[in-house]
Amino acid sequence: MSGLTLTGLEGKVAVVTGAGRMRSIGRPIAVELARAGCDVVLTGTGRAPERYPDDEQAAGWRDIDSVADEVRALGRRALPAVSNVADADAVDALVARTLDEFGRVDIVVNNAGAARGEDRKPVVDLELDAWRTVIDVNLNGTFYMSRAFGRAFVEQGNGGSIVNISSIGGKMMAANTAAYAASKAGIHALTSAMSGEMGRHQVRVNAVCPGIIDTYRMDDVPRGEVWDALIAKQVPLGRHGTGEDIAYMVVYLCSDQGSWITGQLYTVDGGTVPGR
Repeated sequence: MSGLTLTGLEGKVAVVTGAGRMRSIGRPIAVELARAGCDVVLTGTGRAPERYPDDEQAAGWRDIDSVADEVRALGRRALPAVSNVADADAVDALVARTLDEFGRVDIVVNNAGAARGEDRKPVVDLELDAWRTVIDVNLNGTFYMSRAFGRAFVEQGNGGSIVNISSIGGKMMAANTAAYAASKAGIHALTSAMSGEMGRHQVRVNAVCPGIIDTYRMDDVPRGEVWDALIAKQVPLGRHGTGEDIAYMVVYLCSDQGSWITGQLYTVDGGTVPGR
């Protein structure tokens, strides 16, 4: 017997939110789904080029348009779409545009997330705007996407797969991360409850909880000695994760080989949070 081959993804249509960053989780998810045979809708916020990190500017990066080019280079169709997951009307419009362009939708990966920022402080010092931003993007955005595309799955009658990109932060619930931890723990509850509701429609709903991944989100931690010390302290396997580490799990969960898995919260973190 040769190696395991994932099947069931050829010709499927996947929507991946938050897919425009060069160093990210969303980009590898989109690319690996395309490599497995999916056409991909890629969403981003339409950020201005002057807001790009230095490495993206140096590379001539074009956000979701650059990722769309990577998808097309693999022989799949791509639709880059500026959309705000925290806006329910915008999400409804994204569903309509996806169905108009491709005629179907099979996979939704809720990856868009609020940037690390002023929410990382004690609850008593947390500004309302910071709390609302994190909850609106991380939790409400996942809800809006799951609700709207879930309705499309039911109407189509062909099943489907929703994968929510959460975080070990929703399991660790560490001090000074209340907004982030609450948003991710909320995603865990949403995932579990929706899986029980959608099973009769053959729609699977799972979450992946990454640990420390080397993306732009972690750029507030200086690379080098500080970064290496963080990894040595928190990751038993001794290395940071990559976007591909998360993408491989997502593709598996969307494949035929993952077809009996739903309602699960998979930790992919090099051993940082064992046993849960």
